[in-house]
Amino acid sequence: MSRLAICTMQIMKMYRNLYPYFLFPLSLFYLGIVFCRNLLYKYNFFITHKLPCTVISIGNMTTGGTGKTPMVIYICKMLQNKEFKIGIISRGYGRSTKGPILVSNGKEIISTCDKSGDEPIMMAKKLTNTPIIVDENRYRGGMILVKNFELDIIIMDDGFQHISLYRDLDIVLINGSDNLSDHKLLPHGALREPWHYIKRADVIFITKEDPKPFLIKKIKKTSLPFFKTKIKASIIHMNYKLSNSSNFLDNKKVFLLSGIANPDSFYKVGSEFGCEIIGSKIFKDHFKYSKKHVLDIEFKAEKLGADCIITTEKDWVKVEEYTPKFPFVVIGINFQVINEKRLESLFNF
Repeated sequence: MSRLAICTMQIMKMYRNLYPYFLFPLSLFYLGIVFCRNLLYKYNFFITHKLPCTVISIGNMTTGGTGKTPMVIYICKMLQNKEFKIGIISRGYGRSTKGPILVSNGKEIISTCDKSGDEPIMMAKKLTNTPIIVDENRYRGGMILVKNFELDIIIMDDGFQHISLYRDLDIVLINGSDNLSDHKLLPHGALREPWHYIKRADVIFITKEDPKPFLIKKIKKTSLPFFKTKIKASIIHMNYKLSNSSNFLDNKKVFLLSGIANPDSFYKVGSEFGCEIIGSKIFKDHFKYSKKHVLDIEFKAEKLGADCIITTEKDWVKVEEYTPKFPFVVIGINFQVINEKRLESLFNF
């Protein structure tokens, strides 16, 4: 190895070791902003508005994928089975618009991914009789839902830090695969706010995996009720027919495509179908695809000899508008809450 290569490696190693020290001051600055904001709400300098219906918030403490959207769908369907009339409000992250946009009137989807964001469209495709609106001002969006639809409950997606809207039930999702380093404040770690603010919540759901010992210890110290969940992955769509067999992906060569917050979890799910992963393309969360992106991905998959491309529901709602010619298999994620009967006691509104 040349002296230049050795020197370069030493510089990179030193940079990696010093990197956390550069981020720590930024975390302190961020902490000050969060502390002041929460204090102003606590002493009513900032107003928390209340909607004339029950509000359930589903959010998280960390950045990245904890499964909020599948959980919103799960809770919505469970409450609809109890004959509650449900609406959903989301910020619509990644959309090109601002202000309130009605995504679905409960009967049909009346917006697009570009105008509303990918996750609201995904929810609208999976839920019936559920009006959905996006608005960065959740109170304003909630009032539009209340005025136009006869609703019993509004579910606020990604609402834990949105304390300007009162909620009757605050649900926080914790990714069981979190490491100790994740539980440091942004940007040093992944925490959106200091851990002790989790006490604002009413209940915790642990998602993705069984939590590590440090995490279960932290959760138990909160004294909040918590539930574990199971994830079930299934094939929900194909743009072609590969086989009549239920295990048709066995030994198939596949190319993975994802633009989600936690691509490692999707890689794990993809490998569970008995296929051989020969390549992948990972984009940032909420990535906006173009026709060129789709064509390039199809070309790469074909060049590698892939039988099909496996992607997520959230990616597919954006990719499908370009009518890809290459075989695509779409994987969906469903949550199952362990001890669901105990869970139902939370929703005695």
